[in-house]
Amino acid sequence: MTAARRFRLIVGISGATGIALGVRALELARAAGAETHLVVTRPADRTRAYETDLTARQLRALADFTHAIDNIGAAIASGSFEIDAMLVAPCSAHTLSAIAYGTGDNLLTRAADVTLKERRRLVLLVRETPLTLAHLRAMTTVTEMGGVVMPPLPAFYLRPQSVDDIVTHTAARALDFLGVKVTDLARWQGDPVLATTADDHAPTPGRFETPTTRTADADRAVPTNPPPEIS
Repeated sequence: MTAARRFRLIVGISGATGIALGVRALELARAAGAETHLVVTRPADRTRAYETDLTARQLRALADFTHAIDNIGAAIASGSFEIDAMLVAPCSAHTLSAIAYGTGDNLLTRAADVTLKERRRLVLLVRETPLTLAHLRAMTTVTEMGGVVMPPLPAFYLRPQSVDDIVTHTAARALDFLGVKVTDLARWQGDPVLATTADDHAPTPGRFETPTTRTADADRAVPTNPPPEIS
């Protein structure tokens, strides 16, 4: 009986700022038991040197397999090679455009093109702002082809305490969407239950509520600043 293979994920890292997103995705995917295939563009290697203390060798060591950006004969360039999903983190505007219009100008964009044509999941953590009409149209095109554009926006309702918290949650959410089950992923559970007494009506943090003031009648609550009466 053939043993089931591990979840197989391609991780592409392009030259946009935010290489920490790709690094953390690789770390979390490895911890989750996924098999990772990494491809890094040349601009991404420059960004790595700007934004981290990692060497090129250390970055590539985070993946199970690495592929040179010009190696169009790599396994991930073919639809017959079974993969489950692909993540581009971060995704530059240039890479977004190349994926949107199918130029396949390097192994990263070719692998993304294959992922789309084989109807597999593709997520792009597009890191660019402000956005031009060209960016927006490229995002629309990718979405129409079945890809998912997921700008790395922080979930402030989780009250992150550091940049690392933001990076970790963003990378984990992307992996979770692709099918990689990340442990300890914070998830919104709905509004917290209010615990109040007659003397304490302050809302529990995390719930939005209009401030009220208790009257002598414990069953009534009136706005702190009631509207003026009209005579």
